[in-house]
Amino acid sequence: MIRLRKCAVWATLLAISGAVSAQQNVAQQNGPAPSAEGRRTIHVQGTDATEAKIGQLIKEMTLEEKVNMIHASSSFTSGGVPRLGIPELVTSDGPHGVRLEHGRGWDDSQVHVFDSATYFPVGVCLAATWNPHLGFLQGSALGAESNARGKDVQLGPGINIIRTPLNGRNFEYMSEDPYLISRMVVGEIKGMQSQGISACVKHYLANNQEINRSHIDVEMSERALREIYLPGFKAAITEGGANTIMGAYNKFRGQFCTENAYLIDTILKKEWGFKGIVISDWGAVHNTMEALENGTDLEMGTDLDMLPNPDYHKFFMGDTVLTLVRNGVVSQELVDDKVRRILRIMFKTRMMDHGRQKGSFDTREHQEVARKVAEEGIVLLKNDTHILPLDAHTVHTVAVIGANAGRLNAQGGGSSQVRSLYEITPLQGLKNLVGAQVKLTYAQGYTIARGAQADPALIAQAAEAAAHADVAIIVGGWTHGYDYAIWKDNAYDAEDVDKPNMDMPFGQDELIRAVVKANPRTVVVLMGGGPIDMTRWETTVPGILQAWYPGLEGGTALAKILFGEVNPSGKLPMSFPRKLEDVPAQKLGEYPGDGTTVRYNDGIYVGYRYYDTYKVAPLFPFGHGLSYTTFGYSDLSVVPAGKDQVTVRFTVRNTGKRAGSEVAQVYVHEEKCSVDRPEKELKSFEKVYLEPGASKVVTLTLNKDAFQYYSEAKHKWVLEPGRFDFLVGSSSRDIRLQGNLGL
Repeated sequence: MIRLRKCAVWATLLAISGAVSAQQNVAQQNGPAPSAEGRRTIHVQGTDATEAKIGQLIKEMTLEEKVNMIHASSSFTSGGVPRLGIPELVTSDGPHGVRLEHGRGWDDSQVHVFDSATYFPVGVCLAATWNPHLGFLQGSALGAESNARGKDVQLGPGINIIRTPLNGRNFEYMSEDPYLISRMVVGEIKGMQSQGISACVKHYLANNQEINRSHIDVEMSERALREIYLPGFKAAITEGGANTIMGAYNKFRGQFCTENAYLIDTILKKEWGFKGIVISDWGAVHNTMEALENGTDLEMGTDLDMLPNPDYHKFFMGDTVLTLVRNGVVSQELVDDKVRRILRIMFKTRMMDHGRQKGSFDTREHQEVARKVAEEGIVLLKNDTHILPLDAHTVHTVAVIGANAGRLNAQGGGSSQVRSLYEITPLQGLKNLVGAQVKLTYAQGYTIARGAQADPALIAQAAEAAAHADVAIIVGGWTHGYDYAIWKDNAYDAEDVDKPNMDMPFGQDELIRAVVKANPRTVVVLMGGGPIDMTRWETTVPGILQAWYPGLEGGTALAKILFGEVNPSGKLPMSFPRKLEDVPAQKLGEYPGDGTTVRYNDGIYVGYRYYDTYKVAPLFPFGHGLSYTTFGYSDLSVVPAGKDQVTVRFTVRNTGKRAGSEVAQVYVHEEKCSVDRPEKELKSFEKVYLEPGASKVVTLTLNKDAFQYYSEAKHKWVLEPGRFDFLVGSSSRDIRLQGNLGL
């Protein structure tokens, strides 16, 4: 058996896109019903007629043809059966745009530069919108572009819990909170699959670090598993209806996730009733028998050692399976079940009758979706002295400082690389918006190179530019890597790497201090997948924004926020700690582990659940995000709404002078319980847009699961009778209203 590993030679990317229909633009969270024209007709999964057709096809297939369908046939396809009209299954790597994979293999050439995709904001930016409808729109656009590119499965979204700020793939994921993940992922999956493209939610499960990801064994309590790490995946399957799911690289309780009997067979397929395809991450299968018996349906991977002509029949689920079945070791029915699952999804997505639409790519409609997500995802962290928004009538000169101001990000981050026809950087966005009215000067400020220290010459140039400007805008933070050759050198947000610490790289601390000294009217814009240590300068900087990696229109969105054409409404989907030592994975648990095992002794106390319960002050709390207007909360009522249901009703009013959106958040706390419970847990939210002076009555119904905890003693969810506090506010630490009710 040959040793497989994920292909690390990341292609230079390209893609295709498709317009979001007018129906989709007005869709609610769960999206519109598919129209009869211009879209695939989605067949209902599991109908008797379809299942009968699948059964007949399986009867007509040879064992060799069946086995050919359960492993890769190229880097991004699995085998089909041409004589029976069964096509290959074509996948697209990465959750933020349709990747370059051209034809059946890698294509790192430049010849397809105009065949480019929309580069959407990364997953954490989408989650920062707290707007499930935008998840639906972004998913719809991704689905349309996948159609245009000839794909069947989009390998995303990624929804692993953000347990530590050092994880190199946090930017792909969404949140530290399982409820927020659940609401956002359902919208994105429904949007994507409304186009007939299968979402592949990943990475199932506990892929919370990249370092040693293929070797570590994650140990966690059953309660942590059920309350923190599973809910997003459960929602993706049982509410979002995801057609496929990808297993993670790491082990879980002694067994690799992709072939983990408890995770896949017991929970996913039996408890949740999943009827779709379990796909391995590339090279994540390690044992033929365990993969066959424990639920792996499709083994994917790329064998670099055999390029350019790898023999995919030598995969774990290839020729070995033929031998095992013929020798009576493995039942052919076990193989049939995997083929049945693949065929079920092929019928559901109209692959069998060539009923797929052509799709479209790189359309203005998709670019507008990307811009809107960026506008709502960028978070205003600090705005002392109301330095923002800037006024182009009174601000005549702006010094734009920092390498990230002019840096492209679409081709960074490993499997999130996307070839985009264009990308508006922060510097270009400012030029496009106010270049004719405001004089912009640019200073690089720092050099992106691993281990680079503060460059006195570059810092001096930046300080000089700031001193002669009305306002200085520093664009810094983390970086993506451009390609595999320099990942290990320059990437902080990328697959297969974790950050060494939270320190600002490249001498940026010194740069910021020098610029602020030269001009106290300084705004810092941070790019990246999560928090960075700001303690060396945060108190001296009046304005701070978190811009994530905001997609091809990110610079446009940022410029509009800086100059007030867009009122920021993003909220943090994760806590920003003051320092790394405050992080619960470091404080209570283990990270990165001993190289073989990582013990999640932090249990359910991830993110704000830890900070609020253990009274540790974060720098910026979960759910935090400022606006250019103000919002008032009033008139809270908490009343029963049926058995084990509660209706929470309150009024939100725009008390400022600008139109804007507020994310009203509802947290729940049980006053007395037989087990330890967090100080508060997010259980509902709604994003509300209000004109100045306008108000809205927000009505939210909390179901039984909002009040339960998982009992390890009883092996089930328990609602323990008692009094519950209902905390309503603008963030986890900005509670405006409080009520209680006995259940």
